[in-house]
Amino acid sequence: MSLLPVEPAYRLAERSEEHRWLVTGLWSEQAVGIVGGEPKCCKSFLALDLAVAVAAGVPCLRRFAVPRAGRVLLFAAEDALDIVRRRLEGISAAASVALANLDIQVITAPTVRLDLDADRRNLAETVASLQPRLLILDPFVRLHRIDENASGEVAPLLAYLRELQRRHDVVVLVVHHAKKGGGGVRAGQALRGSSEFHAWGDSNLYLRRDGDDLSLSVEHRAAPSMTPIPIELAQRGTALALEVVDRGDPATPPPSSLDERITATLAGADAALPFAELRACCRVRATTLYERLAMLADTGRVVKTDDGYRLADG
Repeated sequence: MSLLPVEPAYRLAERSEEHRWLVTGLWSEQAVGIVGGEPKCCKSFLALDLAVAVAAGVPCLRRFAVPRAGRVLLFAAEDALDIVRRRLEGISAAASVALANLDIQVITAPTVRLDLDADRRNLAETVASLQPRLLILDPFVRLHRIDENASGEVAPLLAYLRELQRRHDVVVLVVHHAKKGGGGVRAGQALRGSSEFHAWGDSNLYLRRDGDDLSLSVEHRAAPSMTPIPIELAQRGTALALEVVDRGDPATPPPSSLDERITATLAGADAALPFAELRACCRVRATTLYERLAMLADTGRVVKTDDGYRLADG
């Protein structure tokens, strides 16, 4: 007889919150989820931006911090490999990093089908061997030959990806199409096919276009969401990449008294403070503290080290 692994509830509560976010505010750590939207809404550009950000440890969309960098494994089923490389080079240039220095591994097999046992085994073995931090599959429609409207056919494929995430501690991101003309319903409900897709995701990003305006909506299962963010696909020299559009209101919260509490606490410490200790001193929700630390790090006031957080020198 084989017993399932268990752990006391009080120990679950003690697990480190240090790696709650893969990308602060956008994608939770240890999450599966969807990047969804209608055709021509830049879904693949957003997925590749996440890939560059995670591999380089730089802010996604030049705005949302990545607490810890790691390897990315990518399967881009709809685009030729030279197009994938060109897009990644443009996004890397926008992020001021060199693609050659990034650990982004691209699956070059012509097909990967999650409805075939052999392909599922091959994907699982590849993940086990490479141990990526993020797995991107783009798009879902090219990963099978099932009926996406049939819950009984969709659910086993999504369950396989969930098991892959848990077994190998890898974040799984799937690009999926929304229904045409679905702008009048909630973003998650506009996804094409079974409602299993919306229910499956821990973190979901939805892109919507209204005329020439493109917006990004963010939903989390276990963290607060944020108001839709205006973005655009911008050309800056040789770089073509998505970026946040500033329309008066910043996409991140403005400086607050919490910033002063954080910096005062760090100033009074003899060494870098772990996240949990800093949170206890500031008496604030973990999500809020992550957001403020990301802002302070982006502006150069705070530095994250292996031991925790400290004030920047000078």
